[in-house]
Amino acid sequence: MNEEPISIAVDVMGGDNAPSAIIDGVGMALDRFGDAFRLLLVGDQASMEEELKRIGKLGDSRLELVHSSEVIMMGEHPVSAVRHKRDSSINVAVKLVRDGKAAGVFSAGSTGAAVASAYFNLKMLEGIERPGIATTMPSETGRFVLLDAGASVDCSPANLVHYAVMGSIYASQILKIENPRVALICNGTEDGKGNRLTQSAFQMLQDVDINFIGNCEGHDLFSGKVDVVVCDGFVGNVMLKSCEQLAKSIGHLLKKSLMSHIMSKFGAMLSRQAFHDLKQAMDPAEYGGAPLLGVKGVVIIGHGISDGKAVCNGIRAAGEAVKQEINSLIAEQVKNIEIPLNL
Repeated sequence: MNEEPISIAVDVMGGDNAPSAIIDGVGMALDRFGDAFRLLLVGDQASMEEELKRIGKLGDSRLELVHSSEVIMMGEHPVSAVRHKRDSSINVAVKLVRDGKAAGVFSAGSTGAAVASAYFNLKMLEGIERPGIATTMPSETGRFVLLDAGASVDCSPANLVHYAVMGSIYASQILKIENPRVALICNGTEDGKGNRLTQSAFQMLQDVDINFIGNCEGHDLFSGKVDVVVCDGFVGNVMLKSCEQLAKSIGHLLKKSLMSHIMSKFGAMLSRQAFHDLKQAMDPAEYGGAPLLGVKGVVIIGHGISDGKAVCNGIRAAGEAVKQEINSLIAEQVKNIEIPLNL
C-alpha cells in the first residue's frame, strides 16, 4: 500500500545561492524520492518558473508554486523583517505549516528570520518557552547533537532542561542512538563547575528521565563520549562556527602539506578514499539542515551556502521529522517535568 506523500514547504528565495541552488535541490529530491513528497515552492513566481524550466521540472505534478512578493535578506534584523515583510517567502512558507497545508518547511535563508517566523506563526509546544536549533556533528564513533546552536542566546536553566529533553528525543528517534548520553557543556566535568546557569540546570537535570551524564568539556565533543551536548544559543553558535572553520582550515593545511613534495603527493593519492570519507563526514550538506525544536511544526534550517545536495537532504530531513512525530514525543515528555518556581 502506497503512503500518502508528505507535503513540505520550501523557501525558494532563502539562501546565498537562491533561487538556483534551491531549485536544483528540489529537482534532486523529485528524482531521488519519487512520489514520497509533495513540495510547495514559495517565492517569486516568475523566478521559480524560470528555474524549474531550466532543470526540466516545470509543470511537475508533485510541485505547487506559491507566490510571495518579498524576501528577507541576510543582513536585515530578523524580528523586524518578519513583522514588516508579512509576504516574505519564509513567512508564507511557515504559514503553510500553520494552516495545515504543509507538514514541514525547509529554508536556507536567514536563521534568525526562520526562528522568528516560526516563533510568531507556529507558536511553542506546551511547556516549552524557547526554541532550539539541533545541529548534528561528527565524532570519532558516529554523530552527536549540539543544542542550542543559535536560536536563543539568553536562556534560563529551564530552557537548558528542555533542550536536553528535546535533544535526547531527536538523537533517539532520528539518529537512532539507543539511550543517548546527554551532557552540559562546561569548563570542567566536576558537579560544581560552570556558571549560575549551568549549575542550576545541572541540579534540575538530576531529576529528569533522560540519560544525563553530567558536565562535559570542549575536548569531549568529538571523542564519542557524549551524544547530546546542551548549551545556550550564544555558546552553541560560537562553538558551531568555530568548528566549521577549524575543519576547513585543517583541510587546507593538510592539502598544502601533502602537496609540498613528491613523496607526499604519492601518499595523498594513496589516501584519496580516506580524504573523501573525512570530507563527507564533515560536510554539512550530508545532513541538509538542523531542526528547530520546540515549535508547533517541523522546521528545518539549512546553511546559507546550501547547494542542491544540501537542499535535497534538507527536504529529506523534514520528512523524517514528520514521520517520527518528534513534536508529539517532546510535548509528552516535557509535560512531566516539574520546574522549580525559584529558577
